[in-house]
Amino acid sequence: MKKNSGFTLLELVIVVAVVAIIMTIAIPSMSTFNKNDRLTTNINKLIGQLAYARSEAVKLSQRVVICTSSDFASCSGSSDWEDGWIMFIDATPNGAVDGTETVLRVEQPLGGNQTLTPSTFTSQVTYDNRGFSTSTGSFLLCDDRNGDFGKTINISNTGRVRLEVHSTC
Repeated sequence: MKKNSGFTLLELVIVVAVVAIIMTIAIPSMSTFNKNDRLTTNINKLIGQLAYARSEAVKLSQRVVICTSSDFASCSGSSDWEDGWIMFIDATPNGAVDGTETVLRVEQPLGGNQTLTPSTFTSQVTYDNRGFSTSTGSFLLCDDRNGDFGKTINISNTGRVRLEVHSTC
């Protein structure tokens, strides 16, 4: 006699219930994971840009400026760093992109409801030919959550960048 194989209705209902319980636990955790990952990606991107600007300033023995930009061709002068920025060689040390300056990098807006707030410098960070920053300060990167989810980058006058995690937003 041949035995029928398959699932009973009771077994199917139990499996669906177990999957539903697991999904209600996993989905909120995945959302938090995605937000944390987005913060880490963007803060690492900014640290990389600052390190590159510092190394190019030393290598080329010229000033390199990172400034906020809305059109990605010139400095906007605003403090809205989450809208994007550009990095350029400041051959004529005026802090603006003129016809002779070379734009090294362009960074698009951050997205994901993230804010990048500077402390002392507002619209630009400048490295001199020795790799020193012309001003000290920090950036605080936050998203739409409250609490200690933020990340802070501190820039010293020697140009050194230091990361602090779990900053309060």
